[in-house]
Amino acid sequence: MIYTTQMDAAKKGIITKQMEIVAAKEGMVVETLRELVAQGKVVIPANKNHTSLDPEGVGEGLRTKINVNLGVSKDCPNIEVELEKVQTALDMKAEAIMDLSSFGKTEEFRKRLIEMSPAMIGTVPVYDALGFYDKELSEITSEEFLQVVQKHAEDGVDFVTIHAGINKETAEVFKRNKRLTNIVSRGGSLMYAWMELNQKENPFFEHYDELLDICEKYDLTLSLGDACRPGSIHDATDASQIKELMILGELTLRAWERNVQVIIEGPGHMAINEIAANMTLEKKLCHGAPFYVLGPIVTDVAPGYDHITSAIGGAIAASHGADFLCYVTPAEHLRLPNLEDMKEGIIASKIAAHAGDIAKNIKGAREWDYQMSTARQQLNWERMFELAIDPEKARRYRQESMPEHEDSCTMCGKMCSMRNMNKIMEGKNLNILREDE
Repeated sequence: MIYTTQMDAAKKGIITKQMEIVAAKEGMVVETLRELVAQGKVVIPANKNHTSLDPEGVGEGLRTKINVNLGVSKDCPNIEVELEKVQTALDMKAEAIMDLSSFGKTEEFRKRLIEMSPAMIGTVPVYDALGFYDKELSEITSEEFLQVVQKHAEDGVDFVTIHAGINKETAEVFKRNKRLTNIVSRGGSLMYAWMELNQKENPFFEHYDELLDICEKYDLTLSLGDACRPGSIHDATDASQIKELMILGELTLRAWERNVQVIIEGPGHMAINEIAANMTLEKKLCHGAPFYVLGPIVTDVAPGYDHITSAIGGAIAASHGADFLCYVTPAEHLRLPNLEDMKEGIIASKIAAHAGDIAKNIKGAREWDYQMSTARQQLNWERMFELAIDPEKARRYRQESMPEHEDSCTMCGKMCSMRNMNKIMEGKNLNILREDE
């Protein structure tokens, strides 16, 4: 039977090769996965032209996935440096990489990235439009914006961020409800500026059906961007954010009618006590579509440590239903991240994702921790390193400060609670000040 997209196949009762791979990775019955894809509650971003892809699922009942942002910019245009980051991100098992390139040899970088990456690839086509056409923002036409999406789809991109929810209606709500940090989404601010400069409707909203034509042809997953995501905890859960979310819910239903897979993007900066309610709102207003969050960053006062502020918010978000975490690095708000920043951001996001999976009772999540606790009880250092989320760092820390007695560490030495309890529980004598007899 012929099908156009993963969702189309799922609705027709067809189990695709990609569904089989994802079900095996998740330990899920493939028929259950097919039903979730048919309902739009799970997406499998898998562009027909991304031949190196090892597919992953994002959504209800699956492990929380993480995304790594990379790409060349005007100030940092070196493709080879970014490709080194790509390889490291792949080695660290990131499930997705977003190419946010905005200057220089963007097409070359994108094609090389797609060719080498088994991880799903995302882009924000509006970033690429100015360099692609060598035009100022106001001079780009609606048709040209869509042509850039078409080009990214042809190249094999698996999902695209499209800020279609910042339409005239949303813009009026934004104007009436003053914000401290206005519109902080880069793509969202560009679309808002284009609308204001040209006094026209958002081209992605006005020509949404044409956008869906492209997505359906290539099985390009639509990641509906949150132009009005809060850029400060002051602006969180305000009228602009919620109004746009309502529009995104309507656009989701229109996409599903065309069998186009949809992810919803979310905040942003947000106080801890608002996160759970925001996850519930998204799932309700957007009909259970997978939710993709940036953080949320839970305080605005920690530049240089925003991998931590975002991991706190990400863990809470994931535990309350977020499906996909966009990593944040220590360099957030300060500069383009370097390789070490990227590594720290990935590890922080993976910790947050796993913590959320434990709370959601995702299959196998607690078992990982059980195995680590067992290794600690046994003082089995090699097994601990094998199970660690960052084995390299764990091993290095121990090697930098080796204890006198290898069944302990330099924090406690022979006062180690695990060591001493093991001896007592086994009926053995305990010598702390002297050598064991």
